[in-house]
Amino acid sequence: MSEPVAPLPLSEITPSDVMPTMPQPDMHQFVRILETALLTSAEPLPLSELKKLSDTPLENHQLETLLTELSQSWQDRGVELRRVASGWQFRTRMDMQIHLDKLKPQKPPRYSRAVLETLAIIAYHQPVTRGDIEEIRGVAVSAHILKTLETRGWIEVVGTRDAPGKPELLATTKQLLDDLNLRALQELPPLAEIGMLLEQDEAATNA
Repeated sequence: MSEPVAPLPLSEITPSDVMPTMPQPDMHQFVRILETALLTSAEPLPLSELKKLSDTPLENHQLETLLTELSQSWQDRGVELRRVASGWQFRTRMDMQIHLDKLKPQKPPRYSRAVLETLAIIAYHQPVTRGDIEEIRGVAVSAHILKTLETRGWIEVVGTRDAPGKPELLATTKQLLDDLNLRALQELPPLAEIGMLLEQDEAATNA
């Protein structure tokens, strides 16, 4: 009869003695999968979606580290991996746009001064009502202007003000931040730059 085996002292027990070793994920392959998903997506992809690509659970900071490293590996390319409000997305670099315009010499629509002023007021004073906008601009705001901004996906109704008539409160959307290559409202550029940036985005979209 064999003698019983004495248990190991607690100080000598390692994690591998308690539980089987879990297979380590192939990070190189996962980064290739991330890259493919981002290159083929027409919209920015948030971390919650990108996590679904991994066979093993990942923390946000781990995924962000991989994405940052992937972004750095594309620094010398004609496209870049950018983090915007809605997630991560590959985008054409601005200095490449002038060359792409030769393929489709289509001029992007230019927004009127009234449209850009209205957008700027909403962006920098949100949430605001139509009456607030008219008070700041000193002129009436036409329904066409607001419709233009809503159709483009740059503004939306976020509630109503507790005042007579319950006027609607307007604010900017994540789509506007995405189109400006921004992650948060705190990164909004000076007022004078908004129109130029939006026109550049339209050119990139139509290329």
